[in-house]
Amino acid sequence: MSTTTLPQPSEEKEKEKATAAEPATTEVSGARALLARPALAAFGLVVVALVVGALALDGNWPGALNWSSDIKDGLDWLSNWLTDNRATSPLFLYFLLHISNWSEGGVDYVFTFLNNLGWLGVTALATAVSWYVSGAGLKVRSLRIALLTLCTFGVFGVLGVWEYAMSTLALMVVAVAVSAVIGVLLGLIAGLSETGNRILRPVFDTMQVMPAFAYLLPLVLIFGIGSPAALVSTVIYAAPPMARLTALGLRGADPAALEASRSLGSDPWQRLWTARLPLARKEMLLGLNQTIMMALSMVVMASVIGAGGLGDKVYQALSKDNVGLALIPGSCIVLIAIWLDRVTAAAGDQLDTSPGSTRTGGDAGAIALEKLGGWLAWGVFVVFAVVGTLFGPVGERSWPIDWTVSISSPLTKGIESFTKSISDGIPVIGGTDVWASHFTSWILNPMRDAMQASPWWGVLLLVAVLAWMAGSWRAGLTGVLSLAVLGALGLWDKSMDTLSQVIVSVLCTLVVGVVIGILAARSRWVMRLIRPILDVMQTMPQFVYLVPVVALVGVGRPAAILAAAVYALPAVIRITTQGLRTVDPAAMEASRSLGSTGWQQLRQVQLPLARPSLMLACNQGVVLVLAMVVIGGLVGGGALGYDVVYGLQKSDLGVGLSAGIAIVCLGLMLDRLTQSAGTGKRGGTK
Repeated sequence: MSTTTLPQPSEEKEKEKATAAEPATTEVSGARALLARPALAAFGLVVVALVVGALALDGNWPGALNWSSDIKDGLDWLSNWLTDNRATSPLFLYFLLHISNWSEGGVDYVFTFLNNLGWLGVTALATAVSWYVSGAGLKVRSLRIALLTLCTFGVFGVLGVWEYAMSTLALMVVAVAVSAVIGVLLGLIAGLSETGNRILRPVFDTMQVMPAFAYLLPLVLIFGIGSPAALVSTVIYAAPPMARLTALGLRGADPAALEASRSLGSDPWQRLWTARLPLARKEMLLGLNQTIMMALSMVVMASVIGAGGLGDKVYQALSKDNVGLALIPGSCIVLIAIWLDRVTAAAGDQLDTSPGSTRTGGDAGAIALEKLGGWLAWGVFVVFAVVGTLFGPVGERSWPIDWTVSISSPLTKGIESFTKSISDGIPVIGGTDVWASHFTSWILNPMRDAMQASPWWGVLLLVAVLAWMAGSWRAGLTGVLSLAVLGALGLWDKSMDTLSQVIVSVLCTLVVGVVIGILAARSRWVMRLIRPILDVMQTMPQFVYLVPVVALVGVGRPAAILAAAVYALPAVIRITTQGLRTVDPAAMEASRSLGSTGWQQLRQVQLPLARPSLMLACNQGVVLVLAMVVIGGLVGGGALGYDVVYGLQKSDLGVGLSAGIAIVCLGLMLDRLTQSAGTGKRGGTK
């Protein structure tokens, strides 16, 4: 008699997991097979075309399609017209002049208020507000943030940069207020109207990939050097995050809550004020946080157009190649960024634990205690302000000189000694100067020469093929038209130089960022170790990254590339880590049950399934690197970045704005290609 052996429970589970894993494996293999043949054929054709074109044909941009002289003449005419008619044109007298006067008057009013309040009053006010919005009371977090605020303003005074810090904060207050108002209004349009969303989305996308330096020059010609141009440029740069996240919050409002409000007879305005906006407050506060960070970054960068403040101290020190002198205001800028980030983050967390939404009547004592804490905070501020106004050196408006410490000289000597020891004094491996020299001669120069030697039509063909492989003809059209604009502007060679720097920086960023992201995704303690470092790096303004980089490798293209790679690294690490951690646990368990090693799981399961996140990391890396490579023109990056800086310094609209347009075109091309690669139909997610 035959007997049937029933499978054991473990065997059944393994078979089920293997069966569940087969469709995914088959689908991935099929997609790879379908993609391999056309991809290899397309790349082969492009490579052959590039080689043949470089050897036998003229690869220079056709002179008939070079309209640089006409464009430059038109921009120079516009620049001269703006200069000559600033005092007589109705456009200036009845519109732009009012914006300029209001901007300058608003910043001066806030600065005067802070100055009249005195150093002790400002410190007390900032500490009280920080403590109050982070929860007040004797909570550990609120006390820690209050202590951080107190120490931040104390550092301003001790290091002797109090006046510069107040100038930066005055411009910040006005810029953030205006950016928040404009951002909310645009967010309402995009969040409540589908037509408004379709119109504003490409505008926001363009502003996202548009480096800040690209629009500083026209604003300088319109408003002149000083706070008006700095304020307007900051608002343009910082308003989009507020608008995007406000629209996101409005569109993501709970439909059940909106339907309940509608059923109670509320009209659209009542639903907006009582339902949509309250439900979107977390996204709006996150947008405010991002707006504050971007406004600080732009306020610091606007020092090159006369914004003053701490950024001006950094800019002057870098122009003198004095890293020690630049490090002091740079550290204060980082402290401002950390302080503002922590305060806004704590205020956002308070939304989830607000007394009105999480407590009942039995907690009336706790609610009363928190209200008392709020009044106590303002009482402490009033007492400090009165004492500061009435008594001795404590009542001085500016920080007392006797309480300052000068560390710039010993700091400069220490940095010079350290950088000299690591520049060429390291045995066997040389030093930073040797590495920078080899990096330039072995990687940067060959990459630049190869891209500049490639025929223009071959580069256009390559972009079109890449977009076709990603499954997006719109990305291909955008890329080809963007490259055509570069040639028409007569900036093909400089654009290829900048593009080579961007490609090298992105590759370095992705290699390091993906490796660290993999380690952080697979090890909790690695993430705990690097999280505070990433938090600090993401709050640092772009301008500040130049200070340590110049100290390590000096001025030149390696400095620009290193600064760009470090600036983009936190975003790549975080997105990679998040993508790998959110891979389907069932697929991971199935792979593990089939005996896959950790390396096999990573290579065959996690990385393929996390492809959209990896492409998003690449996209963000490209955008951030491009913005920073342009700023690298201040430290010898050359190419388009140098033209933008030259145009700013010489008020040459023909040179500066042409380079700015070229940078925007490069950004649009790279952004569309990386976006379509992550969301395209060929080999990607549908």
